[in-house]
Amino acid sequence: MATKIKIKKGDTVRVITGSQKGKEGAVLRILPQENKAIVEGINVVKKHNKPNAQNPQGGITEKEAPIHISNLSLLTADGKTTRVGYRNEGETKVRVAKKTDEVI
Repeated sequence: MATKIKIKKGDTVRVITGSQKGKEGAVLRILPQENKAIVEGINVVKKHNKPNAQNPQGGITEKEAPIHISNLSLLTADGKTTRVGYRNEGETKVRVAKKTDEVI
């Protein structure tokens, strides 16, 4: 079952645990059914491709693999990790950084 994902496409995040700990990147895509995200330059894997009509040579390509949302933390404007909260401003609901109380 998918839970509420507070990180959105385009956010800058830092990996907080695992072999990629400390690396930062922008979120390229969110996979809500799996609670995972694809982050630019994080969790890069090598894929072996068989030769085909488009790529007659075949070879090895690198691409980002999904990483679990719980291993990511949103970065504020000054580069610190923070949790995400929500606040109503007039008629709209906005995301807020818990550490700095700034609107994301």
